[in-house]
Amino acid sequence: MNIDNTYLNEVKVIAPIRHGDNRGWFMETYSEKQFREKVSDVRFVQDNHSKSSLAGTLRGLHFQIPPFAQGKLVRCVSGKIWDVAVDLRKNSANYGKWAAAELSPENSCQLFVPAGFAHGFITLAADTEVIYKCTEYYDSKSDAGIAWNDPDINLPWPLPLPGPILSSKDDKLPYLKNFSNPF
Repeated sequence: MNIDNTYLNEVKVIAPIRHGDNRGWFMETYSEKQFREKVSDVRFVQDNHSKSSLAGTLRGLHFQIPPFAQGKLVRCVSGKIWDVAVDLRKNSANYGKWAAAELSPENSCQLFVPAGFAHGFITLAADTEVIYKCTEYYDSKSDAGIAWNDPDINLPWPLPLPGPILSSKDDKLPYLKNFSNPF
């Protein structure tokens, strides 16, 4: 696997190596040994899979609060997304800053989002499917988020007109400065 740093050193873009021939191709999308050696010493315990029917669907910015904070390894298996991580760690020099990558089946890239970061994405194509590994189990009482359009974070979302398709939950999330931050 090829690993590239983003603007935020802890957030990594991981490109599995494809091995192809006249039959098609094969790639190893995850190896615990390589991941621990080259990216982060974490253990994934849960896999999630989402489908967004429409382009312009925005999911995020989500995270779980401690002690159930989740790291995520995200990949797009159908369609295309612009995937983003925002540093929520109050004592970090990068607090409130973000890193992003375009993920698609064509580029095979994955984004590693460590615990302590918010995660979100917008679909750039219809019928987009995203699969991601989590370092902690889902805990509904720890589920949290910040507003996708927080002016202090100022994410340059590639938005369709008239705007993104949001869940009612995501439409009501607080700005980072109004969130009681446990990180």
